[in-house]
Amino acid sequence: MNSGKLIVISGFSGAGKGTVIKRLLSEYPNYVLSISATTRKPRAGEEHGREYFFKTVDEFKSMIDNNELVEYAQYVGNYYGTPKEYVDKQLSEGKNVILEIEIQGALNIKKQFKDAVLVFITPPSATELKNRLVNRGTEDLDTIMARLRRAEEEAAGVENYDYIIINDTIDKCVFDINSVIIAESNKSNNKLDIIEDIKENLKDI
Repeated sequence: MNSGKLIVISGFSGAGKGTVIKRLLSEYPNYVLSISATTRKPRAGEEHGREYFFKTVDEFKSMIDNNELVEYAQYVGNYYGTPKEYVDKQLSEGKNVILEIEIQGALNIKKQFKDAVLVFITPPSATELKNRLVNRGTEDLDTIMARLRRAEEEAAGVENYDYIIINDTIDKCVFDINSVIIAESNKSNNKLDIIEDIKENLKDI
C-alpha cells in the first residue's frame, strides 16, 4: 500500500478553508483531518480522540520534551499541537492527512515532512475577500477591517507553498485540490517500487 500524503491547508481568513476541508472529507473517503492535542477542557459533547486529544499541561509538556508533536502553539493560556504518532499512523494506512495551519507552522512542518504538500487557498480578489467577510454577518466592520489588514501579514511566505488554489467556487476548489493530490501521488518517485517489481518479474517471464 502506498502511504498517504500530508496536506497543509492555509489561507486568508474568509477564504473558505473550513468549508473546502469539510467537502474534501465528505466527498473523498481517503482524506482525514488531523486531530490536535490540547490542554483546554472538553466542551459539552466533545470526546477524547474525536474532536481533540485532551491532555493535562504536564502530559502536553512531556509530548514537547519527547518530540512527539509535529507542531504546537499556545493560545489564550492553552496548548494546542499535532501529535506525530496519529499523523504517521494515518499516512501509513494510505490516508491523506489534512492539517489546517497558518503559514509559519506550515513551513515548519515542511522541514520535518519533505513530501508534505502545502496548499494556500485564496479568493480571486481582495474585494471578494472583503465581501465574504461582510456577508458572513458574524463580525462588525472594525473587526472585518482588522482581518483584512491581517491578510497582508498572512500573505508573507506564500511563495514557499507548493500550490495556490483560487476558491472561486467551492466545487472547483475541492476538485482542484484533489487533482493536485492525485498528481502528487503519481509522481515517479512514488511509483518506482512498482517499476522495480515489474522489472524483477519480467526476468521470470
